[in-house]
Amino acid sequence: MAFLQLEDKTIVIMGVANRKSVAYHIGKTIYEAGGLPVYVVRSEKRREELQKLLGEHPIYVCDVEFPEQIETLRKTLAESHPLIDGLVHSIAFADYEDGPKPFHATSKSQFLRAVDVSCFSLMAVSNALKELFSNDAAVVSISISTTKMASENYGFMAPIKAALDSSLAFLTKSFSSFSNVRFNAVGPSLLKTSASAGIPGYVDSYLYAEQVIPRGSAVETQEAANVAAFLLSPRSSGICAQTIVVDAGMQINYFDEKIVKKSISE
Repeated sequence: MAFLQLEDKTIVIMGVANRKSVAYHIGKTIYEAGGLPVYVVRSEKRREELQKLLGEHPIYVCDVEFPEQIETLRKTLAESHPLIDGLVHSIAFADYEDGPKPFHATSKSQFLRAVDVSCFSLMAVSNALKELFSNDAAVVSISISTTKMASENYGFMAPIKAALDSSLAFLTKSFSSFSNVRFNAVGPSLLKTSASAGIPGYVDSYLYAEQVIPRGSAVETQEAANVAAFLLSPRSSGICAQTIVVDAGMQINYFDEKIVKKSISE
């Protein structure tokens, strides 16, 4: 048996957009470990776009903004995959169409829609699938490495990710009344994904991160996916209600001597 012990385990993966997605790398890793990835995407158009990339693996459609679609997903999965061993929640949305604004200028509609898609959807989908989860299933969401770094371009999404991180404890607690389902998250630092490319000023932040990280290179998407696969596996059974930071040491190196001297000399 392979180390991860994921052979023949059914893992539902939500949020693949393309081959750069964290969710895609997680699914690929799960499959290589002998698991059975089942994909859920936002729209029929996305499903058609991804059919070739994801091969013969099942792909279902669910836009988490609509409760009726979550219920339809539950019914569909109950018929085709009645026992689910893991769930990957790699879903986030933020409206940056008008460009970066001061945090205090965030509109109510912007904030609440981002909360709905990026945070509440974890609760809604987990609740819908609770009777399909195996007793020791693992749920893994994708967060960020820090929610306290007040970056102007990331704006209102950091507090929403903080709510996502906090919900892990509360979901674990409430599910513990009838199961041993674990809820955790992976918190990567800046990655090269299509979603990230939509954040104003992201490229500059990414290049700065490469300077700060001790090894001189940013975190690879596969590195985050590897941690997610571990959290989905029985090998991580002692880890619960945690956000595991994957930043290659970035948070320890902000005051690197070379970076400080470069900053104050400009």
